[in-house]
Amino acid sequence: MNPLTTTVQETGTGTVLRVAGELDYSTAAELRQVVTGLTLGPDRPLVLDLGRLDFCDSSGITAFIVARNHATAAQARITLVNVPGPVLRVLHVTGLDQVFTLEPGTDTRNRGAAGS
Repeated sequence: MNPLTTTVQETGTGTVLRVAGELDYSTAAELRQVVTGLTLGPDRPLVLDLGRLDFCDSSGITAFIVARNHATAAQARITLVNVPGPVLRVLHVTGLDQVFTLEPGTDTRNRGAAGS
């Protein structure tokens, strides 16, 4: 089991939230808390980088929806990048691939600890 870790990086163009480890029923509340604590706006979009996400269940998908709702309330864009294959399949099956902007990004799985 890989514990969930989140890293927030403020950039000149918005906020990048890197999500790593296992996102499930026992950790989804942590992600929801981090996301809803972010300051977003029309000029502060949110990028969720999922390149180091090892596992995601339906609770994790719900946390992504919470992130989208938080961004929408702030009139901010939200983009999911580096979405792992199994999560991408769930997004396609549920139609959420039509709700979220998905981008390939740069695969963070190949980066060392210094890149996290």
